Amino acid sequence: MSEAEARAALMRACDVGDVIMGRLVTRYGARQAVEAIRSRALPPEFVAEEAQQERPQDLTARLHAWYARLAAANPAADLEAGMKSGARLILPGDPEWPTQLDQLGPSRPLALWAHGDADLRFSCLKSVAVVGARAATPYGSHTAAEFGVGLGESGWTVVSGGAYGVDSAAHRGALASGSPTVAVLACGVDVCYPSSHETLFAAIREQGVVISECPPGVHPTRARFLIRNRLIAALSRGTVVVEAAIRSGALNTAAHALSLNRHLGAVPGPITSSMSAGCHRLLRERKAVCITSPEDMIDLVGVMGDDAAPHVRAPVVPRDRLNEPTKKVLDAVPTRGGAGPASIAVAAGVTLDVALSALGGLAAAGYIERTPRGWRLRKQTTSYRKAPDSAALRPPLSPEPDPADLPPPPDDDHLA
Repeated sequence: MSEAEARAALMRACDVGDVIMGRLVTRYGARQAVEAIRSRALPPEFVAEEAQQERPQDLTARLHAWYARLAAANPAADLEAGMKSGARLILPGDPEWPTQLDQLGPSRPLALWAHGDADLRFSCLKSVAVVGARAATPYGSHTAAEFGVGLGESGWTVVSGGAYGVDSAAHRGALASGSPTVAVLACGVDVCYPSSHETLFAAIREQGVVISECPPGVHPTRARFLIRNRLIAALSRGTVVVEAAIRSGALNTAAHALSLNRHLGAVPGPITSSMSAGCHRLLRERKAVCITSPEDMIDLVGVMGDDAAPHVRAPVVPRDRLNEPTKKVLDAVPTRGGAGPASIAVAAGVTLDVALSALGGLAAAGYIERTPRGWRLRKQTTSYRKAPDSAALRPPLSPEPDPADLPPPPDDDHLA
């Protein structure tokens, strides 16, 4: 049995993110782990070590479950089916394997199925995870798309989960910029979930890559959505949460980013929006940095000196260009009635000659005007254009449905 077949078999035998299987494979290798499961006899020293864990598991029950699933597995058929669909199996140590996943320790995936034209490792060298609510508001979807475009145009890859709302908006923004994007699925790469994202996933495969640690044909479950979030956090240099409710899967991704010592950013939203409450909690607890633009995120995760965001300056107004004596004279001119040059000079603390010179310049610039009672500030009028009626009548955008509110699809592969 080849290394690829052994790991494909173990991916059928265990659940995604199984840390016990991870420790077994790390110590003995995939092929020896397969033989141990088939013989229903784990190495005694491994059993002893697992008994010393902080929360020891029932290895006998776990071994029986592995054995039943492994007996029904057909790794050669999985590899063949993957090749026919255009997917490939990336193993740890392969040139395309992202080495940052090794930081996951025993929860590192046994392998990754990838479907797409982009090189996974190269795409993730400069990458940012953009995550958020599935039931995103128009504000969240617009912001995620802007981040996708901005990051992509700056040479950064967007990593997300391919779900409704923020995920899909971020992917589409990256695609619009012409940059690769990585979608991490909670199902097999040959399974389109959500089904309405078939066109989106096809575009990602052409310009980026779709990946999963689930074997072909496996459907998503609630648990798999949460477990795959560790991959989104581990693949990228940092994670930005665009929108998140207090109870949100995006906060689960944020927790993984923090545990991996990755940078974490959060986009503030309206204080009246429940979909931004999770972001505000991250900011209030100082777990995340306030991010308001793609440049802010690049400044957070980029190389010091190379990726620094430009310093934002306040807008310059004509008054800023006045010299100090002229500013004093302008401040001394009354808004109503009027005042003579001598009174203005005294109020401004300048000589009469300076006051007269300044008053002439201010009048020519339109700041002040002469009245029968003396000098006073000129009234400023501002005109506003009326918004077109179509804008006022335009119906608000409705968020896409949240699949988390629906029961998970039936999964017949958990015993395979």
